[in-house]
Amino acid sequence: MDIRIGNGYDVHALAEGLPLWLGGVRIDSPVGCIAHSDGDVPIHALCDALLGALALGDIGKHFPDTSEEFRGIDSKILLSRTMSLITEAGYKVGNADITISMQRPRLAPYISEMRETLAGLMSVPVVDVSVKATTTEKLGFVGRGEGCEAYAVVLLHRIPQAG
Repeated sequence: MDIRIGNGYDVHALAEGLPLWLGGVRIDSPVGCIAHSDGDVPIHALCDALLGALALGDIGKHFPDTSEEFRGIDSKILLSRTMSLITEAGYKVGNADITISMQRPRLAPYISEMRETLAGLMSVPVVDVSVKATTTEKLGFVGRGEGCEAYAVVLLHRIPQAG
């Protein structure tokens, strides 16, 4: 199959005094994600979407939260390693669409930088990366400010073989 689609989801609880990383960008916030790694929810969802598109398992299979190797790791490294698996399988990213759900802080000022960061890590033009932010209108754990969640969808294309 020359085209593959994958989707991913991730969620982390929030706590005061932790750094908040979203889409590879440090966000000015009094709260951050509780996680084994840096807790970058959109990147984790994106990795799951990429891996899922090729039926390679999920982020926990490749980067288990029981491993000291990944304690506090920068999620940009996880995305880079995931992209290596994608290219080794003979595919490249066509486009990626990510939605981040968080009540606050306001994420609009960071969207462009997230898109540029993620595009660079996936070796695609920034126009092929969409990042959107929304709230849950104060409903549920996200609305109460207890957590952050992200959804990602990717389209992969097989890299043409020379021949």
